[in-house]
Amino acid sequence: MLRALAYLGLLLLIPAGYLTLTPSPINAAYWQAPVAPAMTGVMEPNDTLMKAELLALGQIHGPEDTAVDSQGRVYAGLEDGRIIRLDDQGQATDWVNTGGRPLGMDFAADGHLIVADAWKGLLKISPQGEISVLSQEADGLAFAFTDDLDIASDGKIYFSDASSKFNQPDYLLDLLEARPHGRLLMFDPATNSTSVLLDGLYFANGVALSQNEDFVLVNETYRYRITRYWLKGERAGESEVFIDNLPGMPDNLQGDRAGTFWVALPTPRKADADFLHQHPWLKEQLAKLPRAFWPKAQKYGLAIALNEQGEIIHSLHDTSGTHLRMITSVKPVGDYLYFGSLDNDRIGKLPKP
Repeated sequence: MLRALAYLGLLLLIPAGYLTLTPSPINAAYWQAPVAPAMTGVMEPNDTLMKAELLALGQIHGPEDTAVDSQGRVYAGLEDGRIIRLDDQGQATDWVNTGGRPLGMDFAADGHLIVADAWKGLLKISPQGEISVLSQEADGLAFAFTDDLDIASDGKIYFSDASSKFNQPDYLLDLLEARPHGRLLMFDPATNSTSVLLDGLYFANGVALSQNEDFVLVNETYRYRITRYWLKGERAGESEVFIDNLPGMPDNLQGDRAGTFWVALPTPRKADADFLHQHPWLKEQLAKLPRAFWPKAQKYGLAIALNEQGEIIHSLHDTSGTHLRMITSVKPVGDYLYFGSLDNDRIGKLPKP
C-alpha cells in the first residue's frame, strides 16, 4: 500500500493534462511475480567478486559481453558500437565498429567472431575485421533486439531476439509492458536460413547449449526464469521451464560444455518492480515520465552457476557494487571467468571457483 501511495503521489505532481493527453508507449499487462527467494544457503552473500582482476579499467564503457580468441586475447563490445581487443598488458585497442550495439558474442571454430548486434542483427566478423550480416529476420519478422548466442559443434548458431517491439535503448519499456515479444532462433550456415524455435518469450536474452548439445537454454529476463528447448531425443521440439523464480533478472547465459551454466544477474530482485506488475495503469503512466522516475537497478554484483539439472551450485557476489556491478555476462574460458557489464568501465577476470 505504501508503494502504491508513493507512485500515486508522484503522478499527482505531474500536470493532469500531460498524463491525460499523452499516450503511453506501452500496453501494460498484469503479472503476479512469485515471492523472491531468500539469499541463503548457496546464495549466501559473499565477497568473491571483489577479488576479480579488472581489465581495461577506465578505458571502456559498457562491455556487455566478452569473447576470447585462440591466442587468448580478450574482446568486448561497447556502447558506442566498437569491439575492442585487449593486449597482453590489458590495454584496449579498437578492432572494428559494427555501427550498432554489439551484445552477445562467441568465436566460431573457423576463427570468425559471431556477434548478436542489437541493431544490425546476427553478424560474422573475420579475423581481418571484415563484417558480414548472417541474418536480420525470421518468418518475415525483422529482429528488433538481437541479444545473445551460442554456437554448436556443427556450426549452427542459436540466438535470441529479445523483443520484436522494443529496441535496445527501450529495454525497460519491455519490462514495464510485461508482454511476450521475444524469440529463440537458429541460424543454419549450411542453408543460410533462420528458423524460429520458440516465440512468445518474456524478453529472450541469454542462450547456451548443454554439454551434449541435446538442449538449449534461453533466459526470460522479465519472468526471472530460464526455459529449456530440447534439440535431440524423444522430446525434441518440446520446451519447459528449466529453473524458475531466480533471485535476480537473468541476462547473458554461457555454458562451459562440461555441465555448468554461468548466469549473469545485473540486479537482484526489487520489490518495487514486482509491485508495479500488479498495477498496469500505474505502469502505463510511469512509462510516460522521464526515466529518472522509473525503478532503478540495485548497485550489486551477482552471478550464479547452474548444473544441468537446473540447480544453483555457486553464487558470486559484490555486495558493495563498487568493484563489479550490473554484470551482464559471465564467460568461462579455460581456468577463468570473464565478466561483462552493460554499465561499467571494466572487465572482470576471476579464477573459476
